[in-house]
Amino acid sequence: MTIVDRLNATKDAIARAARDCGRDAGEITLICVAKTFPAEAVVPLLEAGHRVFGENRVQEAKAKWAQLRNAYPDIELHLIGPLQSNKAREAVETFDVIETVDRDKIAQALASEIAATGKHPHLLVQVNTGAEPQKAGVLPEDADNFIKACQERHGLKIEGLMCVPPVGEQASPHFALLAEIAKRNGLAILSMGMSSDFELAVQQGATHVRVGSAIMGERDYSPKQK
Repeated sequence: MTIVDRLNATKDAIARAARDCGRDAGEITLICVAKTFPAEAVVPLLEAGHRVFGENRVQEAKAKWAQLRNAYPDIELHLIGPLQSNKAREAVETFDVIETVDRDKIAQALASEIAATGKHPHLLVQVNTGAEPQKAGVLPEDADNFIKACQERHGLKIEGLMCVPPVGEQASPHFALLAEIAKRNGLAILSMGMSSDFELAVQQGATHVRVGSAIMGERDYSPKQK
């Protein structure tokens, strides 16, 4: 299968999952995760009409997408990896959506850079649903207060939540927990589900799914790319 074949197969799978649970597939956005792949690797997807992509690192995204955006100005770029406060301005300038707001220092930095640049990326709070110490994200029990602080203390418009369930665990309880937190905070966007579980995520209310290897193929994590 070509990369475009895999893109179309993923879209078909999303449509089937949506149909099976009575949802409109048009409500679900496919984010193609292009981290570690060079710019030329995503050109066939752009030529096929896909426009929504995810990246883990600010610097990699800046280098990769500047020229692509000249050719395809309607690209929508999501930051799905951890954000350092010293990269806040570059993130605000580079990304249309920042999915990894997870601590007060980041919220404060984003508020400052949004005010300074006049750019207003869509913002999601990342929730560490598995309470994994090595993983970014606010703890579930702290999510309500953090969302409120982002909105009231920092003046940020939080539009949704994102999570990455623990590897080796059933994803369903984590998706359900994220949906519950979103519902009680009046948030419409749920970014959840990856290559191995995006169909389940769709059935549990995901509005965005982040699919990488199922479309892009296996990644090369050689030292030169770290």
